[in-house]
Amino acid sequence: MENWSVDQVCNWLRQRNLGELVPKFREEEVSGAALLALNDRMVQQLVKKIGHQAVLMDLINKYQQQKNGLESLTYCCEKASPKFPEVASGATDRQMLHSSGPVEQKKYLCSTENEEGLIDHRVLKQKKNLKSFFARYKTLQWTSSYALPDFPYDVKCILAEKKCPDHSMRIRIIEFLQADMTKYLEGSLYPNSQQYNIVVNALLQAYPFLDEDGNGFLLWKRALKDRFKYVRRPIEDDEQVLRNKCKFGHRRGQSRKSSFAENKPDDVQVQVEEEPVHLEGSAMDVHIKWLKQEYMKTQRNWKEVDNRMNVTIEIRRKMISDKAPLKDILRLFPFLRCPYQIFREFQLLTHMDIYKKTVEILEIYSENILSLYVVRNNPINIMLQENLKRHTEEDILKYMKMTAACLLLPDVFGDDSSLFAAVNEEVKVVTPVLEVKNPFNVNACEFALYVEREELAQLDDCTMALAALVAAFHVFDIPCPKRIHRTLNFLESLVFEVRSP
Repeated sequence: MENWSVDQVCNWLRQRNLGELVPKFREEEVSGAALLALNDRMVQQLVKKIGHQAVLMDLINKYQQQKNGLESLTYCCEKASPKFPEVASGATDRQMLHSSGPVEQKKYLCSTENEEGLIDHRVLKQKKNLKSFFARYKTLQWTSSYALPDFPYDVKCILAEKKCPDHSMRIRIIEFLQADMTKYLEGSLYPNSQQYNIVVNALLQAYPFLDEDGNGFLLWKRALKDRFKYVRRPIEDDEQVLRNKCKFGHRRGQSRKSSFAENKPDDVQVQVEEEPVHLEGSAMDVHIKWLKQEYMKTQRNWKEVDNRMNVTIEIRRKMISDKAPLKDILRLFPFLRCPYQIFREFQLLTHMDIYKKTVEILEIYSENILSLYVVRNNPINIMLQENLKRHTEEDILKYMKMTAACLLLPDVFGDDSSLFAAVNEEVKVVTPVLEVKNPFNVNACEFALYVEREELAQLDDCTMALAALVAAFHVFDIPCPKRIHRTLNFLESLVFEVRSP
């Protein structure tokens, strides 16, 4: 292409359905060398339509990538020839076949057989080594040439502001990375571990703030892997996937069937009978597929969401009672990440309005809790008193006192507060816990519910946070830790209106 004339460039444009660009390229005398030297600014001046700009730049980039790949492949083979005689031998084999005539080719092919007519295994080994060498080189070329994709405008704005993206924005970033990797892999949906590492490293190097306290790499890599699994497995296979998980024991807290159990004596042999989870046919699959698609939308049909969550509650409760991994449950029923649906699930199970009860508890008990001697010198109470002096509005003062009472509950009962809420700290426990930032700053306070060290839901205020924490233990059937059970017993006794000892 470097040696093309202007006419050859124009013919090339016509072959690529870019004939509209020919007059302008003739006027500007764009030869092959000039074509390869075009940058983004020049293309914008030459080509008016954005679609044509994108196609033209993509064609030029692909040509340059192919050219660079061939040059580096030639260099690599030349370097490899003294170290890998089988590679050099393989190249010589091909050269001899292409350069010789048909009679000589026949003689050469026959020479790979010995006198008894059997294939010489040394020749097969050489060809096999050559194939693996080129495959290995192709992988190295992919990873060394990878560059992040051009994200959409709204994603660029969030990343430019160096803000940690929310859940929906994370999904969009992962989707674009997955699509871009698929393009590099020439349509394959099975990247290897090295390729995952390269892509995630490129993302975190370009945007270091996405590496949350040094743990972002594993989270982004896991999300990218899950995205590939989701794309390459049709949704209709959910039933079979769940059956296989139950069949082969992929469930927390339960042992697999021992492969050598049959050889054990009868008095020692233990067999775990496991019932596979059934999604009750294609009708249940349709509901789950609809819920997944609706969760991705910004404007949701909440009435229909409620109806379909009602229909699917049986399979959901079956998975939870069988200790299915939480990420699998949330993958099938992503609306459980919404506080409203957590409260609704709790109400379906217990016939209690957890949010309404929590508001009543904090309104009634907040003044009594703050007056107790045991919390008088607590850092949270001291922080509250300092912030109360800055405000005079009655509603704000009431809200701040309710927030402090919520966070001081474990200290009142002598429980471990780190299992209840992490205030301006990193979450370190796997059981349901609240993450609270700037609790007494009305404009900057943040509440979030974490389960298994991953954020489950963003919450608006302290009452919603406390209600979500109590509901999460019941909705996901998680045992209460001993070091926090007195606090939760107190709250549950008030929610269920039961007299607690």
